[in-house]
This record gives sequence, C-alpha cells and structure tokens, in this order.
Amino acid sequence: MKSPQNFSALPADLDARVTRFGLRVAAGLTERSAALPHDVSERLRFAREQAMARAAQARAARTSVSTASPGVVQMGSTLALSGGPRGASGDNGLWAKLVSALPLLALLAGLLLMQQSQIHEQIVAAGEVDTALLSDNLPPSAFSDPGFAEFLRDGQE
Repeated sequence: MKSPQNFSALPADLDARVTRFGLRVAAGLTERSAALPHDVSERLRFAREQAMARAAQARAARTSVSTASPGVVQMGSTLALSGGPRGASGDNGLWAKLVSALPLLALLAGLLLMQQSQIHEQIVAAGEVDTALLSDNLPPSAFSDPGFAEFLRDGQE
C-alpha cells in the first residue's frame, strides 16, 4: 500500500518553483532586451516608470486609508467598512465604544430581569405555603412535624 504524501511540504516546494520560474523569465527578458530597437526599449522604460509610479501611489493610498478615520472604502468591486484609529475629532472613538457596549448592557439587563423573576417566584411559592398553613385548622403539633411541609407540597400538586 502506498503511504500518504506529505502535503505540508507542497506549498514551500511550489513557492520555490514559482520563484525559480520568475527568475528564469526575468533573466531571459534581460538577455533579449539588448537586441530590441531603441524605440521599443524607450516605450518599455516609460511603461516601467509608470508602473513604479502607480505602485508607489497604491502604497501611499494604502497607508493613508489605514490612518484615516473609519468609513466606507471601495477598492475594485469590493466594498468594506474601514477600521483604523480614531478620526481627527476624537468623537468617532467615543461613539464606537458606546455602541460596542450596548450588547453587554442588554445582556446585563436580561440577567437582572431573570434574577428578579426567580426571586418573585420564590416569594410567591413561600406565600402559597404560608397561606395554606394559616388557613387550615391544624393542631399546633402539626407545625413541628418535619414531614408536614412535604405533605403541603404534595397536596398542592
């Protein structure tokens, strides 16, 4: 039976092959660039300069977006909310903190309501037992009997 292949080594090997291929293509283009006519080499130089300028603009735009105040950013066909540090006024950070605290406040309010509901149920149950005890004609010795409270609970069910 064939042993399973180790796929964890595949991405590193693939990355190395892609790098070697890129270096071979670059070397081949460099060798053949000397044989190109002057006008073609000038157009290629101009295209390289334009590409480098666009790359520098993209890097500058990326850094300016990361330092800008939160807002909506559209790059290509993707629309996303940008995060990042607070805006210049500082108000955005305060509002963001307040809005992010709302779910926590809602959770705490729900827990407090549940606790109050349980306390109310316990008080109502104790009141029903007390009412049953006080409304019946019983001898005083029945109140000291340990099974009497159990008898009252069974009788109500």
